[in-house]
Parts: sequence; C-alpha cells; structure tokens
Amino acid sequence: MSVDMSTTYLGLDLDHPVVPSASPLTGDIDHILQLIEAGAPLVVLPSLFEEQIEHDEMAVHMALESGADGFAETPSGYFPELDDYNTGPRGYLDLIRRAKSETRIPVIASLNGVSTRGWTRYAAILADQGIDALELNTYRPITDVEATSAEVERSYLDLVETIRRSVELPLAVKIGPYFSSIGEMARRLAEAGADGLVIFNRFYQPDVELETLEITPNLVLSSPVELRLVLRWLAVMHGRVGCDLAATSGIHEAEDALKAVLCGANVVMMASALLRHGPGRLREVRQGMEGWLEDHEYSSVGQARGSLSFASIPDPEVLERTSYMKTLTSYVPTW
Repeated sequence: MSVDMSTTYLGLDLDHPVVPSASPLTGDIDHILQLIEAGAPLVVLPSLFEEQIEHDEMAVHMALESGADGFAETPSGYFPELDDYNTGPRGYLDLIRRAKSETRIPVIASLNGVSTRGWTRYAAILADQGIDALELNTYRPITDVEATSAEVERSYLDLVETIRRSVELPLAVKIGPYFSSIGEMARRLAEAGADGLVIFNRFYQPDVELETLEITPNLVLSSPVELRLVLRWLAVMHGRVGCDLAATSGIHEAEDALKAVLCGANVVMMASALLRHGPGRLREVRQGMEGWLEDHEYSSVGQARGSLSFASIPDPEVLERTSYMKTLTSYVPTW
C-alpha cells in the first residue's frame, strides 16, 4: 500500500511534511539545491535582520560623508552618491530571486524586525520579490521589568495585525514558549491574521566567560529532548486555534517527525539535524516516516495528523494532571 505523504501548509500544497527551516543551509543557492535534491518540498530562508540592514546603510552613509566639504575638489565626499550603492537587503533579495528562478518549490522568507517601520518596510520589499509566504521571526527577549504580560502580548498582536494589513502573503509567526497562556495567545495570533504558527523559537542563552568577565554567545544545536515541549503544545493547539502548525526544535529522526505529526503538526521543520548530518538527512526522515505509516496501516499523513492531540479528549487538564502525578511517583533512582 502506498502512503499519501502530501500535506498543506499556509495554503501551499506539499509532497510531504518534512521541510528545512531557516538556517545557514538555506542561506545560499548551492545548499538550497542540495536540499531540493534530497526532497525538500519548500524552503525557509534565513532571517533578514533589521539591525543588519540599518547597520550596513549607516556604514555606507558614514563612508560617503567622509571628506565631504574638506577640499574644493571633493565637495560631496570621496565616494559616489548613495543611489549608486546597493545598500540594504541586496544579498537577501538576490537569494530570493535565484531561489525562485532556479527551483520549483515554494520559498518562504523570514523576517526579524525591531521597529514597526522596519517590519512593515521590509515585509513589503520581500513580498514584492514573489515569495510564497512570510515567516515572522519574533525573537523578543523582554528585559524591561516594568513591562506587563498584557503589554507584551499586545505588541505581538499589533505586529501581526499591522503586517497583515500591509501584505497579502500567507503569514507564519514563529513564537517562543514563554507566554503565561500559550494556547490563548496562539488563538489570538490567528485571529490577528496569522495563517500558521511555528513552535517554538529557540532562545539562545549566552554564557559567562569567567576569566574576562564577559557575556559570550553560545550556540548549541538542538537535541530531541527539546521536542517534548513542542509535542505538548501541538497536542493542545491542534484543531483549536484556527491556523496551521509547524513543529520545530528537536526533530532529528523519523520518530521525532512522526510524533509531531501525530500530535497535530502540518509540517515538521529541521535545522540542527541537517547541519550535523547534511541535506541527505531530510530524505532519511521522510522515508522513515513513510515506512512507519505503511507498517501501521495508515493510508496518509492526513489520517495520522492529530490522532494523539487533545482535540478528542473531553477534559485535557485531568489527563495532564494524572500524567504529571504518574511521572513523579513512578521514577526509581538508579543508584
């Protein structure tokens, strides 16, 4: 029996649900082509960061001003006018154009802004390049101890509503797990205009260098253990928040991807496993999923999706409480 592996995400028809998420692998056309050869049904490009664009534009502006009015021979400075320079997201837009022209799969751009102007400006620029959807990478560590949860949540909703008004593209919102009521927040994001949610954004934690007393970046690739949190909220949200769900963080093997689909994911996104093992891991995971579904007599991914979610459970909180108690009381020390 052949298993129908097709799925939909953000209104896009895909051959299967295993997709490469935003990472360095999707940042150049050669790697994108390798991912497609391994069977990628769509690609999510790395995030375009507003700070990087603004920094590049300011650097060029400073260079153009250098020497201006210093000598009669150079009243406008030593460099050509700004219009002669391709500042801003030129490299990113070139990547989009090549990905669209050299491939036949949907291309999703990822955007990470810090200001309303930046979010809307670059969302419109990306939309004009013919991308198939836009992922909003909402990485916002809140450090203001006076900020209330209501204010933080409202800022997310305002962002989605604003971009929804400015572009007609399908929108996915990549969120972190640090809301007091994630399910309710997910529902409100969908109502604000999100067509999909990507759960969850990994908040990279810095380390402390004791000799130099400096805060240092410390990127650690994900492990399958991180999938546990994702699975829980997939199961809670499936069929109840009004938008598609993408699972990310901790998907390394076919078993991980299957768990995410059974809990309700439309697609499963991989980054760390691809960085560790190469684009071929994408094919291995898809084939492993297909083999398991066939062995367990599923006719399609759609039949399996959400079968372990809370949507069919009369009182999910009772189940959660029971599982919690069972977990704590059943542990036996190994020493």
